[in-house]
Parts: sequence; C-alpha cells; structure tokens
Amino acid sequence: MESYDVIVIGGGPGGYVAAVRARQLGLKTALVEKEHLGGTCLNWGCIPTKSLLHNAEVIHQLSKGKSYGFNFDNLVIDYSAAHKRSRSVVSRQTKRVEFLMKNNGVDVYRGTGSICNKDQVQIEPSGEILQGKNIILAAGAKPRPIPGVSYDGQKIITYKEALNLTQVPKSAVIIGAGPIGMEFATIWNRYGAKVSVVEMLPHVLPFEDEDISLEAAKQFKRNRIQLFCDTQVTGISTTAAGVSTAIRAKDEDQELVSDLVLVSIGIMPNSAGMGLEEAGLRIEKGHVIVDSRMQSSQSHIYAIGDITGKMPLAHVASAQAVVAVDAIAGLPTREISYPDIPRCTYAHPEVASVGLTEKQAVANGYEIVTAQCPFLANGKAIAVDDNSGFVKIVARAEDRKILGVHMIGGHVTELVAGPAGMISLDATADDLGRSIHPHPTVSESLMEAAHKLCGHAIHI
Repeated sequence: MESYDVIVIGGGPGGYVAAVRARQLGLKTALVEKEHLGGTCLNWGCIPTKSLLHNAEVIHQLSKGKSYGFNFDNLVIDYSAAHKRSRSVVSRQTKRVEFLMKNNGVDVYRGTGSICNKDQVQIEPSGEILQGKNIILAAGAKPRPIPGVSYDGQKIITYKEALNLTQVPKSAVIIGAGPIGMEFATIWNRYGAKVSVVEMLPHVLPFEDEDISLEAAKQFKRNRIQLFCDTQVTGISTTAAGVSTAIRAKDEDQELVSDLVLVSIGIMPNSAGMGLEEAGLRIEKGHVIVDSRMQSSQSHIYAIGDITGKMPLAHVASAQAVVAVDAIAGLPTREISYPDIPRCTYAHPEVASVGLTEKQAVANGYEIVTAQCPFLANGKAIAVDDNSGFVKIVARAEDRKILGVHMIGGHVTELVAGPAGMISLDATADDLGRSIHPHPTVSESLMEAAHKLCGHAIHI
C-alpha cells in the first residue's frame, strides 16, 4: 500500500492546484481523477464555452461589416468547426495540466476515489488502496436536475451535452437564466437560433445587482432572445418533432415548442458514494462542512471547491486549495471573504461584479451612496463600437469605502480584478478616483464612476 502526505480526490481547478501546492511544500502527493484532468471547468465548462463564445462574437462582428467598410456575399458559417476548435482548446489545456502533474512529481491515479477506514482512499475499478496522512476532497459537482424530468441527452440536455453539439438547434428553450444559461443563449442566438429563456426568479442573472439584471434583460431582448422571468416550468415532454415546455406566469399557462431544452438550474455536489458520512464528516445537503482553513469535522480531511457549497467558481476552488494545503503544512492562512470574490458572466453583454449589491449593502445595515458611469461616455468603448452598459459603484456613505463594483458591457470581465483588489484593501472611492487609469481604455469608466460618487465627475 502506497502512503502519501496528501491525497487529493478530484483533478479540477481545486484539486490540481492543491496537488501542485502540496508538492511545492515538499509533501508527497497523489491525485485521484475519474475522468479528465482539469475537471468540469476545463473540459465541460469555463474553457470550451469561452472558445465557442469567441467564435460567436466573430460571427457577430462579421454581421456588422457595413459599419467597418467591408461586405461579401459568400459567407459560410460552420458551427461544427467552432465545436472542433473548442475541443482542440480543451485538449491543449488538459495536456498542460498533465504536464504540471508530471513536472511537479504528483502521482496521478485514474479512477473513482472514496474514503475507507477514515485515512485511506480506495480507487475503483482497480480496487487499489492508498494511505493518506491528509485527504483533500475536490470532487466537484454535477448539473441539478428538475424533479420528475428525465434527461435523454438528445432533446433534454445539460451543459455537457450542449458542449457536444456539432450543430446549433434551430430553436431552443433554456431553463435557468444564470451565467450558464445566458452564455449558451448568446452562443446559439449569434448562430441564428430562436432562443427562449425561462427563469423562476424575477430577473435574468438574478444574483447580480438589480440595475445590472435589468440592463442585461434589455440587451438580451435587443438581441432577440425571448425572456420569461418570474415564470415556473410545469412540465417538459418530448415529441416526434422536438420538445414541449409548459410554463406558468401569473396563473397564465403557455407552451413553448423547440428543438431541444437545455436545463441549467444549478449544480449539486458529487459527494454521494464517497464514504464521507461513514468517515465521520459533517454533511449538510450533500455539502461537506468546513472551517476557514477548509478543514472538515475530521481533522485530517479537508474539502475544497463545489463540494463545500461556498461559491461554485473555479477560482474559488483554486483559492481554497492553497488555503487547505497551507493549513496541512502548518503555514498561516488567510480567511477567504467570499463576498469579495469576483463573479463573471461571459454572455453578450458580459457582466462582472465584486462585493455587495446595493440591496445586500442596505440589508447589511449600511447607509450607502452609489454612482454609475455609462460606457457611452467612454472614448475607447465608442471607438470599438461596444458602448452599451455601465459601471456602478456601491460605497459606504460615511467614508465612501467601496462595498461593491458592478459592471455590464464589453470585456468587463477583464476589468473586475482591479476593483476586487481595492475592496480587499478596504479602499475608498476617493482612492479609486485618484488611481490614474490609462487613456483611452474602457477602464477609465471605473475612475469616472468614482469621481461621480465623490461629487466631481469630469466627463459625465
């Protein structure tokens, strides 16, 4: 039986980062992965969707040729080529993670890992058992199903099947208007599909600041994406021609007929069958309960990523991985402030946010001030013909400490890291306004919004 200082179960963005960090600290490390290294994010989530979204954006830009001074009559759009490129990107990234494991001396075991005898990991189907002084659970999550609805993988699908499509459906109903749903809505819409999105909550992107959600809805509708918010799905049935989705809003029933239905209503942890409760771990709704050091109720077992139920984001899992391994190595750790972690949606329009929304800040007892800067006032945004949307800052009234920054518009996901850093440093809007931003850049809108909040806007 091979013995290790650390055994990591799951090779996604939390698991492989934990393995690399453990080897950096001189710990003998094994990683157990049942499918592909990189996990859902790399293989069936973050990376392939961004590849497809980029293809969709190129198609959109080509449709605006007249504005840019070109035109042609023989444009051929081949979604299968976009799909092939996305899988090529995944393959390259997977090989990179494999190289990281080899280069750092991590022993990789292929199979499904579960805990046995509290400090051992059994791997199936081989039956091999590893001894571990410490175990890190990084098993991730899977799509949450709609109760009573059976997924056939053809007409009723999850994001995984959606990423395997080599042709765009002529029509689609997407259930769930969160980031996954709206990203696929963007891709399929750009390729000419008739897309309808059904959301149970009152707004699309319902966990964003309300001003952002309302602007997002306006722009999605402008792109001819049909939205049904505050609407319940009452039934889904397949027919010879496609899928019938029954919905109800304000006691009114309606039927949506489409080629397929994509269900994207959230995720659930991959914790079943891992022997967690038998090992004495505290579990709630399938999530492993951990402290600020990612330590479970069993001192030698840690959990990171989606299985903890904190925030289902790849960069959260990676951050938690470093905390867990540092704790195992006896190093000081810094508690993660989850509200201050950036959140991104890569649809069109893009949405990026960090910190508290306006409603959250008020609910937390803050007296607040807010300010917005529209991208319509930004020279770079106008120059590249992508000037819809705005930046919004939420600050504490007494000292203008930044509580939240919320953005919607072109490439805002590339802007959010700066505000996230300032929030982590307890910076004020005055600090942000005094930070000189390069011209011409879209980032100047952050500076301008800060100036406005402080009462001395220059360009708006």
